[in-house]
Formats: sequence, structure tokens, C-alpha cells
Amino acid sequence: MAIQWTEDLSVGNTEIDNQHKELFARVNQFLDAMNQRRGKEEVGNVLKFLESYVVEHFGMEERYMIRLNYPEVSSHKEQHKIFMDTFREIIKKYNEKGATVDVVIFTQSRLGEWLRGHIPVIDKKLASFLKAKNK
Repeated sequence: MAIQWTEDLSVGNTEIDNQHKELFARVNQFLDAMNQRRGKEEVGNVLKFLESYVVEHFGMEERYMIRLNYPEVSSHKEQHKIFMDTFREIIKKYNEKGATVDVVIFTQSRLGEWLRGHIPVIDKKLASFLKAKNK
């Protein structure tokens, strides 16, 4: 089942929103592959994408938060750290076992949790702050 980007997920910053949209697109591509029983073939691609995405995207968000004195910067950065720890766990499983069904399902589960929990909840708090600052 695809996870849809909707405008209510927008943080009001074009660069951040575009990166979120790209994340949704890549995860949906992975979910489509899973539905077509090609998850094993696609898991490596989504992990390779995430390897650079998380560094670039989290870094950019954190720079914005620090520059604008976002009051919840510490807790937001902690959420990024939690995802990075989870991502490292996924990569470890992938490197040890390869593209097994277990790795594919674990990856899908963690990515889904992130998209349903982080952006609509944690990033929306940042969005409210950015909108108040007109950024």
C-alpha cells in the first residue's frame, strides 16, 4: 500500500518539502516492488538512496533549526539519531544476510513507521515554527 504525500504534510519550506516528496516517491517505489514480489531486488536501491538522503536531509533540517533557534532542536535531533540507529541496524542486517525476506520486511516496516510518525508529527511542529518565522 502506497504512502501518499499530501499538502498537509508540507513544512512550508520548499527544499525540505521537496526532499520529503522524494523520500515518499522512493519508499513507494520500494512498496510497489514488494507488491510485485520484487522487494528483494529493490531493497538495495532504497538503502543506497537512504544512505545519502539521511545525511543530507537531516543535516539541512538541523542547520535550519539551529540557525532559527528552534526550541525543540534537541528532541528533533534525537529523533534523527533514532532513525540513523535504525538505519544502521537495517544496513547491518542487509550486509550480513543479503536481501532476505526478513530484511525486506524489516526495512518496509521501519520506513513506514518513519513516514507515518516523523513527518506528520515531529516535522509538523517544525513547520508551525517555520511558518511563524516566515521561513
